[in-house]
Amino acid sequence: MKRFKYAFQGMMILFKKDSKFLMHVLVGIVTIICGWFFQISTLDWLMIVIAIGLVLAFEAINTAVEYVVDLVTTEYDPLAKHAKDVAAFSVMLASIVALVIGLVVFLPYLF
Repeated sequence: MKRFKYAFQGMMILFKKDSKFLMHVLVGIVTIICGWFFQISTLDWLMIVIAIGLVLAFEAINTAVEYVVDLVTTEYDPLAKHAKDVAAFSVMLASIVALVIGLVVFLPYLF
């Protein structure tokens, strides 16, 4: 049960430290509301839930990378910058994939 305790502590850290995580959660909630409103299919729900989960997971990993890099060095280091930049890119990539999935799912319901 301690694992759940630590996981919830991690979630609270994310909400406190990373405003982008909260933004992704809010976009996910809006997407879920749209899915409910349009009564999307089971397969569409599966794609939407996976997309939301991946974006949130990558955002959490990005935050963890930032913490570890900041722990290792407080001075500017090009390698530290590269680690943070690559982690940020992974979030952007997951977000782009989620956007494409959202467009594929919702555009037919809009037109």
